[in-house]
Amino acid sequence: MIPVTKPFLPKVNEFEEYIHSIWERQWLTNNGPLVNELELKLKNYLEIKHLLFVSNGTIALQIAIKALGLTGEIITTPFSFVATTNSIVWEGCKPVFVDIDEETFNIDPKKIEAAITPQTSAILATHVYGNPCDIDAIQEIADRYSLKVIYDAAHCFGTKYKNKSVFAYGDVSTTSFHATKVFHTIEGGAVFTQCPDLLKKMALMRNFGHDGPDEFSELGINGKNCEFHAAMGLCNLKEIDEILDKRRLLSFYYWKALANLEARYPKLNENLDYNYAYFPVLFDSEDLMLRCLKALENEKVYCRRYFYPSLSTLPFVTSPHMPVCDSVSRRILCLPLYHTLTSSDLDLITRIILRVQNYDRPAEIERLNHVIPINNLKPVFAGLQNGAV
Repeated sequence: MIPVTKPFLPKVNEFEEYIHSIWERQWLTNNGPLVNELELKLKNYLEIKHLLFVSNGTIALQIAIKALGLTGEIITTPFSFVATTNSIVWEGCKPVFVDIDEETFNIDPKKIEAAITPQTSAILATHVYGNPCDIDAIQEIADRYSLKVIYDAAHCFGTKYKNKSVFAYGDVSTTSFHATKVFHTIEGGAVFTQCPDLLKKMALMRNFGHDGPDEFSELGINGKNCEFHAAMGLCNLKEIDEILDKRRLLSFYYWKALANLEARYPKLNENLDYNYAYFPVLFDSEDLMLRCLKALENEKVYCRRYFYPSLSTLPFVTSPHMPVCDSVSRRILCLPLYHTLTSSDLDLITRIILRVQNYDRPAEIERLNHVIPINNLKPVFAGLQNGAV
């Protein structure tokens, strides 16, 4: 069986060393030393000033909305995981959907301004598949209308925009450290901000609003994370560069093998260092996608229609038709991508897909030229042939 993803797991003995230290201290949660160590090492790795380790990516979004004091309407994308919309509704705000760009699959900035009303308080945009939104255009609109900006950057660990971590943008950025993510702590997430005062507010909010043993200065929630999850994060952070390199190689292999597939891929933002968080394929037709999905499942290869359906169709929201998102969500399929995936696995997956389309595996890689210069591919594929994958 080939699942759509598998979590990266470090060497057991390395994790056990941290577990033994937890047993010795008997300090399991409540801002323990491993949580503090992880936060410090993440800040150093990401080259970012402020972050808070929290219990999951959904809590991160809820804390961000609450800390910014958002009310009324929040402009957001219909193409994201359901937690994005859930967090808005859960915090008593109304999601106002804006359709996505047909090339990047991120929220389309050209359509945001028409959705702004006197009740609009913020823009909450998702960097889909780790590919940044048009950050500059979104910020320009937010500045002009005095709106806050939150980025759901759940997919973005390791992604940089203009040589800075994507987490450095917006009033608040949030991420997920769930087991399915590029970097994970089993369960977990983080909030990021450039504002020290806002960081302090969110730090109080994640711990019930405690401002000392017997004082409360904020309305808070239990958004803390524990020493065991921090231990996994510390182990995985040591391996993150290798994880990112492997995902890049696997993605290049897919692009080469599927060069003639009747499909296309998200257009990546310029000024980008990408983390290859997923391998999404937008098929030219839903019929071809469904036939490929069925053929793969028959061979115990499991993909995911990520994201489907459009969030604008959720039963607890009201929204006009989102034609681009509806079309993309019906035709998108994420192929398996994880650290232990092999070249044999990739051969099986791509041969099944191409057989459905009645193609032999293509030799040419011309379709890649608009994404990756051909000369940059030669050493990659040489490495693949020499057993790098």
